[in-house]
Amino acid sequence: MMIPHPILSRRTLLRGAGAAMALPFLEAMAPSAKAADRMARPRRLFVFYTPNGMMMDQFRPAATGMDYALTPTLGPLEKFKSRMSVITGLGHPQAAAMGDLSAGHGRSCPAFLTGTHVRQTEGTDIRCAISMDQAYARHIGDATALPSIEAGIDQPSLLGSCDIGYSCAYTNGLSWMNPTVPLPVAANPAEIFERMFGDGDAVDAAAQAARLRRQASLLDFVREDAARLNRQLGMEDRRKLDEYLTATRDIERRIQRAAKAPMAQAGIERPAGIPDSFDEHVRLMLDLQVLAMQADITRVATFMAGREISNRTYPEIGVPDSHHMLSHHGQMAEKKVKLAQINRYHMTYFAYMLEKLDSARDGDASLLDTSFVLRGSAFGDSNDHDFMDLPIVVAGGLVRHIGHARVEKGTTMSNLLLTGLQAVGMPVEKFGDSTGALKELALA
Repeated sequence: MMIPHPILSRRTLLRGAGAAMALPFLEAMAPSAKAADRMARPRRLFVFYTPNGMMMDQFRPAATGMDYALTPTLGPLEKFKSRMSVITGLGHPQAAAMGDLSAGHGRSCPAFLTGTHVRQTEGTDIRCAISMDQAYARHIGDATALPSIEAGIDQPSLLGSCDIGYSCAYTNGLSWMNPTVPLPVAANPAEIFERMFGDGDAVDAAAQAARLRRQASLLDFVREDAARLNRQLGMEDRRKLDEYLTATRDIERRIQRAAKAPMAQAGIERPAGIPDSFDEHVRLMLDLQVLAMQADITRVATFMAGREISNRTYPEIGVPDSHHMLSHHGQMAEKKVKLAQINRYHMTYFAYMLEKLDSARDGDASLLDTSFVLRGSAFGDSNDHDFMDLPIVVAGGLVRHIGHARVEKGTTMSNLLLTGLQAVGMPVEKFGDSTGALKELALA
């Protein structure tokens, strides 16, 4: 006679000394393996954004369809070629000036996930529209502890204009809760960790540092609870739980190590938890977001590898020049080569993120299988501020991939945003300035 095992709730937490940790999907959370296969797993939305456009001749494949050859910029994505779609020709008509000043970043960045023409202002009377990610977060409601996570590398600018005639609110982030409430990115991994595993209260850098000093590890508080849970689990579930807890501990240690690291420049104050290394910073932020999705703490995440108009330099890859200045290359060959280097460098982190999503299990699938992943920029050719031919990659198992598709000229990016919302299960027929779902990309 088969003795059924007790069924654990998906909301089961590890608790100890006031700390609580959500768990990844375990087989013990379903009545049987077959039932687990039938369960409607959470669908996730992940947006990966890079600033200052793209060298399109190094990004755009020559051929269309599944047999296209990866270009130099797309090279890091070789492993995922059959599980992604490259889409060129999409644009945001709403990013046009329409009588406003000629500045482009201040309109194109907020249009990227909204498909909306923003109000030109340097004051507080900003106006945009709800973004794709926040529309999905609102649809989910309180199904997860955090509605969404907005992460990035650069600290937001709080005052003044960041583009000619446009408030910094338009370039601080991608997400808009509603037409007048933008959600700037969090650049401090310690802040995101506290949101995921702390009490949810906003704390300043000093308080975060103090908490890190008090706590040797979050897992120290939940170790006994984890040991008790382990006795209820099968071998595969024990392995998954161990991997998840190990990943959590590793992230904690990296944050604590970053908090103790010397500042890159004397006299510049940096919040606790931000690594000096760009590489470590990016990987840590992506690891945190994937971990949050694995534990179903959130199903919505956006990541900005840099703020629009970013002047970051990349000496680690031999590019000591300002990114934004290189993006206005004036057809100078040396600058174009360096800009292409930055584009490919950023793509390696998108590949890293896909690898992390693919490695994280959710039942018998991976997080990548149950996600709609969008990678893009607000410009194609940055030298011309071209917002009508964007460099777009879509990955994940919620759509049927088509290799490289070159869409009809003038097709609005909002059609893809609409398709993405439908892919994650929203019953919606219109978004932004969409004219319908993107016909080239069918739902899986």
